[in-house]
Formats: sequence, structure tokens, C-alpha cells
Amino acid sequence: MDQRLYIVTYDISDQRRWRRVFKLMKGYGEWVQLSVFQCRLTRQQHAELISLLDGVIHHGEDHILLLDFGDADHITPHVVSLGKADFTPVEQAPIIV
Repeated sequence: MDQRLYIVTYDISDQRRWRRVFKLMKGYGEWVQLSVFQCRLTRQQHAELISLLDGVIHHGEDHILLLDFGDADHITPHVVSLGKADFTPVEQAPIIV
């Protein structure tokens, strides 16, 4: 499966829109921190996510970044994690349909 690794981070000014974005993101990746998700996405999933997020945010007030780290099967993120939470990279998992 041709997936790329993304870190998605967002700054949403309205609490209701923030909750909508958070719920939407939970369907596409793993929650890392407040307003930060780690995602393994195909091209189709990436395009779908962008389209859905584009319909939720207020373009004059909100901001979303999708950082592309490359081919998910050939990259191991090197992360320094400080504090109480451990960081675990998203693993390839079977998709049950």
C-alpha cells in the first residue's frame, strides 16, 4: 500500500470547529498531542482529508499544516520526546473492511 507519513497540526480559533476538526482527524490518524496527529495516508486519503478539512475551517481565522515526511514504509521518525507522554510512530496495521 503506497502510504506517506504526515504530521498534521492545526490552530483553530473556534472551539466548536476545533472539536469538528479533532473528530475528523481521529478517523485519519493517531492523536499525538493537543492539535497534533500522526497519519499514514494514501494519495486518495490525503486528498479526501484536505477536502474535508477545507470545508470545516474558517480560512480567515484557522490554520492547518500537513507536513509530508515521505514514504511511510521507508521512514523511521527520529523524535525526542520530553515529559510524561511517550511517542510511538504509527505502525502499518491491517485495514478491516
